[in-house]
Amino acid sequence: MAREASVNRTTKETDIALKLNIDGSGISEIDTGIGFFDHMLSGFARHGFFDLHVKVAGDLAVDGHHTIEDTGIVLGSAIKKALGDKKGIRRYGSCILPMDETLALCAVDLSGRPYLAFDAAFTTDRVGYMETEMVKEFFYAVSYRAKMNLHIKLLSGSNNHHIVEGIFKAFAKALDEATGTDPRITGILSTKGSL
Repeated sequence: MAREASVNRTTKETDIALKLNIDGSGISEIDTGIGFFDHMLSGFARHGFFDLHVKVAGDLAVDGHHTIEDTGIVLGSAIKKALGDKKGIRRYGSCILPMDETLALCAVDLSGRPYLAFDAAFTTDRVGYMETEMVKEFFYAVSYRAKMNLHIKLLSGSNNHHIVEGIFKAFAKALDEATGTDPRITGILSTKGSL
C-alpha cells in the first residue's frame, strides 16, 4: 500500500497544495514563491527519497512568514497522514551531516508526541529571500503537525547558506531512516502498542 498523502490548506494568508510520497525516488516540483525555500524543499525531497509536489500562493507582499510556516504545517500533516498507523516503521532516525565547514545533527522520533529542540544560530537575517529565523518556525510547524519529536543541533558552521541547507538535508536523512520499514518489526515499535 502506497504511503502517500495529499493535503490542501487555504487561509486568508496562504493557499497550499502539497502531495507527498514517503516511498518515492526524490522527485520534486516546488513553487512557494521563495527561491531559497524551494531549493531547501527540493533538497529535502532528493536526499530523503521523498516525492514532493508543493504549490503555494502566499502573501509575500507582507513577508515570507506565513508561506514558510504554513508550508511546514501542511508538510507535517502530510507526513502524519502518509504514515497511517505506523506499523513496521523504524520510528527513530538520526543523521550527522557534513556540508563543507558545516556539521548539522538531526534526530527524529515518530512517537506521536510533538516536540522541537532547535539549537542553531545564524549571523545573517536572510539567505536569498528566506529569513533565517523562519528555519526554526518551519521545523516547529512540521514537528507539531506530524507529532514527531525532532532535535536539530548545529555542531559547527559559519556560512549561513550551508547551515540552513545542512539542517534540511540532515532532517531528510533522519526522516528517511525513521519512516523506513524493518521486517523484524511486527506491528508498532512501542511497548504501549501505539504511536
